[in-house]
Amino acid sequence: MPTPRPAAIALATLLCLAAAGCSEADSGSGADGGKAGSADKAPPAAQGAYPVTLKNCGRDQTFGKAPGRVVVMNGASVAEVSTLLALGQGDRIVSNQQTYGMSEVPGRAEEIKDLPTGGLKPNDAFDIPREAMISLRPDFVLSTTSYGFDAKNGFATREQLKEVGARTYISPEGCGQDNLNMTIDDSYTLLRDMGKVFGVEEKAEKLVATERQNIADVANKVGDAKRPKVMVIFSNMTMGGNDFSSVAAHGIYNDILAKAGGSNAFASASKTSFADLSKEKVAATDVDALVVVSYNDPDPTAYAKKLLKEFPQWPAAKKNKFVVLSDSMYLGPSNDMAVEKIARMLHPDAF
Repeated sequence: MPTPRPAAIALATLLCLAAAGCSEADSGSGADGGKAGSADKAPPAAQGAYPVTLKNCGRDQTFGKAPGRVVVMNGASVAEVSTLLALGQGDRIVSNQQTYGMSEVPGRAEEIKDLPTGGLKPNDAFDIPREAMISLRPDFVLSTTSYGFDAKNGFATREQLKEVGARTYISPEGCGQDNLNMTIDDSYTLLRDMGKVFGVEEKAEKLVATERQNIADVANKVGDAKRPKVMVIFSNMTMGGNDFSSVAAHGIYNDILAKAGGSNAFASASKTSFADLSKEKVAATDVDALVVVSYNDPDPTAYAKKLLKEFPQWPAAKKNKFVVLSDSMYLGPSNDMAVEKIARMLHPDAF
């Protein structure tokens, strides 16, 4: 299985991280400004009431006003940057390191690509090194996990960022060592938290309400139909010692499958988010349908077809049942799109 090494390491880092400490309570406000590499300009004014305090990884983060110089770390995610864009806060980002190269949301991948990066060179952990981070003069830094603030990885710690006036935020379920308990509700938490931080709580609540309704509509259509067994796998990705080490076993993937009227064929194969499976184990499992998740893979459809050809005994192969997804399958503001696309594949007669 070919392996895009930087992407593999970044994703493996996200899933196999060590817990890091959280900063003490922060207060006040940091520097204002526009995009890195351009003349400073004030971002649009926020409408919310300040100060706003969030409890993040057990510690308080207080905002005296909406952040104006936002840095989004990589973390093998687009959850944070997509959430900010969904809330209309793209103009506040001075450096974004997140990208999947594709998105279920029309125009989202292009919108992310157009965001400033700050002209930074990533370190060996494929993210923003300490000195470069401080030079950006951020007042708010978002990380998918505590890994992004770990000094051992060459990153600025939450305490160091506090000293230069920056608040920090670790996304839901990112404080611990694994995100196996993540659900769609965590995507709502991220939306609501960012709504509070940027003074757009009403918009965040509308997005949450719309997504909840979309998922409920799918669930009503699917009803009590039999739940096919689904394999969720990241295409062309190796994160372990076996042939199939990027097979999802737990986490938000299972919640999405359940809402779509399916079940995870490999939920019992691992106690962590991802299973590391031999080809023999995969071959011996009945897979009714395939969900291929693309992480910067230029041709995930070809990967899906190759996989079905490799295991012709699968019911999925015999019926050519697969769907290719990307950002909607993970934490972020578009999980309802994954639920509907998977449900349409599993239960076409319901639509």
